[in-house]
Amino acid sequence: MFHYKNRIVFTGGTGRFANSFKAQESNSNFKFFFPKKTELNILNVNLIKKYLTKVKPKYLIHLAGLSRPMSIHNKDIVQSIDKNIIGTANVTKVCAKLKIKLIYISTCYIYPGQKGNYSEGSPIKPINNYAWSKLGGECSVMLYKNSLILRTSVTEKPFVHKSAFYDFKTNFIFHEDLVMKILKLINQKGLINIGGKSQSVYNFVKKYNKKIKRLSAKNVFGKKAPLNVSMNISKFKKLIK
Repeated sequence: MFHYKNRIVFTGGTGRFANSFKAQESNSNFKFFFPKKTELNILNVNLIKKYLTKVKPKYLIHLAGLSRPMSIHNKDIVQSIDKNIIGTANVTKVCAKLKIKLIYISTCYIYPGQKGNYSEGSPIKPINNYAWSKLGGECSVMLYKNSLILRTSVTEKPFVHKSAFYDFKTNFIFHEDLVMKILKLINQKGLINIGGKSQSVYNFVKKYNKKIKRLSAKNVFGKKAPLNVSMNISKFKKLIK
């Protein structure tokens, strides 16, 4: 299939992350497409194929899926499986058939969360059902070699909670601060950890919200809970220079 080299299709076009991409389109060299669910439903292979055949993009950035609240992945595993595993597999199958480059946004939560500083080659052990569902999506994407998996720790600005964990370490970065960096990586393949500085959620948030309250993750999740999912992002830093 012929591809327009400057075209990117985004699944999940009405989501928080997609809105950050929309805001940056004029600063990029790409033409963005944000199909509605009636045009591209990740649970309908024929609809995915019909839309992508019409638009003919070179790239697809897969943002559609189920994230918050985290408890939904325990209460409604059918929805979690459908949207994060089966939906991603459907997108992957069509991208492979049409030879479209696939970029999949995954999560740092697939790492064990015991020691931190996880590299792309570190062993994985998802810390919750959400992370298991994202790893399920990764499995199909990994089979397709014209793909890129980005494991990240991303949040919206302003931070939506009134308190933040002082004893949970990750690589938080705001959606809008990651958009142009992802576009720089768009021709990479394989797996890359992406995000911001390794630090506690509280330390990240207090730079932008001096009134944020401290909260203990140990008190919420228990002493044996995984509290350090921080990643080694040296590969990411090198590639975006």
